[in-house]
Amino acid sequence: MSTALELRHLRTIAALVETGGVARAAERLNLTQSALSHQLKQLEDQFGLSLFERKSQPLKLTPAGQRLLALSDQVLPQVGDALRDIGRIRDGAAGSLRIAVECHTCFDWLMPAMDEFRPRWPEVELDIVSGFHADPVGLIHQNEADLGIVSERDEAEPVHYFPLFRYEIVALLANDHQLAGRTALQAEDFADETLITYPVPDDMLDVIRQVLRPAGVQPRRRSSELTVAILQLVASRRGVAALPEWAVAPYLERRYVTARPIGEQGLFGELYAAVPPSRAGLAYVEDFVDTVRATCASSLPGISLL
Repeated sequence: MSTALELRHLRTIAALVETGGVARAAERLNLTQSALSHQLKQLEDQFGLSLFERKSQPLKLTPAGQRLLALSDQVLPQVGDALRDIGRIRDGAAGSLRIAVECHTCFDWLMPAMDEFRPRWPEVELDIVSGFHADPVGLIHQNEADLGIVSERDEAEPVHYFPLFRYEIVALLANDHQLAGRTALQAEDFADETLITYPVPDDMLDVIRQVLRPAGVQPRRRSSELTVAILQLVASRRGVAALPEWAVAPYLERRYVTARPIGEQGLFGELYAAVPPSRAGLAYVEDFVDTVRATCASSLPGISLL
C-alpha cells in the first residue's frame, strides 16, 4: 500500500482523539473545520477505509484509525524530541525564563505547563517573578523578567507577542439570586449590585473596561485576592463577580454558584506571552509557548487557541 502519510495527518488524528470532536481539534491545529474535514476525507480516500465511526460522540476510532493513533503516539514524541535537540544545537541548551503574570488565575494553568516543560529543558532556569504585576512588559524592559503573560497587545511596545488562548468571562451569581433567571446579564444589571473583583486597576478588568464603563454603570465594589474567597462571597449573596469560565468550572459543576453570559454575544478575554524580540526565536522559548498552548488546550474547558 502506497500513501502520502504526513506528520500533519498524525497530528490531526491525535487532536481529534484528544479533543473528541472536529470543532475543538480544528482550533487546536489552527485550521478551519472544513479544512480539517477535507484533510481527513483525503486520508480516508487514500486508504480506502474509514478512520472514525461517523455520528459517534465523542469520535470513535475504527481499527484503521486506532493503528494510526498508535503510530502518532510513537512518532510525534520522537519528532518533538528531535526538534528540541536541533534547537539545543542551534541556540544552546541553557538559559532562563523568569515569568511575570498580570492575572491572578494564570497560576492555575501556568504551573502544570512549567511542570511539563521542565524535564524537556532541565538546563533552563524557570522562575516566577513573585506576586501580581500590573505591567509585566515593564519588567521585561527593566531586565527583571524574560517573559510576561498579558491580556492585551500593545503594538507600540518593542516586544514580541505569542498568542495563547481566548476565553469567556462570565457573571457569577448566588444560585438563588434574582438575576440567575436571566439568560444573560447586561451592564445595567450590575448597577445595584456589589461587584467583587481582584484588587487590580480597573483598566485590567474586562467587565469594567468593555462593559460597565462604556455604559456609565458604577456598581459598589469589593475586592479579594483569592478566587475561592470571591466565590464564597458570591455564594453568600455578598455580591456578584465576573471571572474566566475555565477558572471557576469545578465550582459550576458542583452548582456552588451560577454563571451567566455577559452581554448577548458574551464577554471574552485573550492572553499572550510577551518576550524581548531577541529571545523570540530561541528554541526553548518557542517550546515553552507551545507547551502552554498544548496543556491549556487539553485541560481548560471552553477556551480556544489564538
